Amino acid sequence: MSLKPILDAAEICFRYQPGTPVLRGIDFQASIGQFTCILGPNGCGKTTLLKCLMNQLRLEKGRIDLDGRSIDGYSPSELAKYMAYVPHLPQSAFAFSVTEVVLMGRYAHTGLLGMTDDRDLKIAAEAMKMTQTRAFSDRTLDELSGGEAQRVMIARALAQQPRVMLLDEPTSHLDIRNQLIIHEMMTRVAHDWPMGVICVSHDINLAARFADRMVLMHEGRVVAAGTPLEVIDKDVLEKTYQVQVELIDSGRAEPMVQVIRHR
Repeated sequence: MSLKPILDAAEICFRYQPGTPVLRGIDFQASIGQFTCILGPNGCGKTTLLKCLMNQLRLEKGRIDLDGRSIDGYSPSELAKYMAYVPHLPQSAFAFSVTEVVLMGRYAHTGLLGMTDDRDLKIAAEAMKMTQTRAFSDRTLDELSGGEAQRVMIARALAQQPRVMLLDEPTSHLDIRNQLIIHEMMTRVAHDWPMGVICVSHDINLAARFADRMVLMHEGRVVAAGTPLEVIDKDVLEKTYQVQVELIDSGRAEPMVQVIRHR
């Protein structure tokens, strides 16, 4: 079934001045109800693409439409109601409790004064239930493990009630168990809340297992995009990452990628 993109980018180019182009004619779409993973080698432009999609960087060329409207036409307060961002590492929240951190996600709706009401508290509680963070709602962020803290940041983003959630390598610093938990959570968020979830990742196998759509980048361009089964191609992966790989039967539709050696 074809889904209408909530985020639609075409021919976007960007460079940090002065310098060589970082993004070179990128087309990108993300839809409500889909979990999309952006992958590729270090320096290929993944995080820069994410920043462009959030309208943090000014394009040299191309367009980005959010819900059928140019992203440049949104005020920061409007954009905050559409998009939520989860950083690479959990952000320090000083002495704020988990509940208070999650309620910060309501600022897009309550304003900087943060005057929350029963509805805001209910939304925050639902976000904490979804992310399994209610058990430590009274603790502060620095009292939590890395996996727990990252789930709190996702809960804060959920409380924002966005149409699109963007995450920048949210599991790169986590152990295997928490990597699985976060990826399972992002799939459920995309499918059940629902919203478009876009995640920058380095783990091809986790992305292939949980993502609905994968976008593979190399040297500022998209070299493959589609379902995991469409993107996981031996020749494409070897050329993109400059490694030798084997594709192993995982027991699912998509194979597992095993790296043999670098070139």
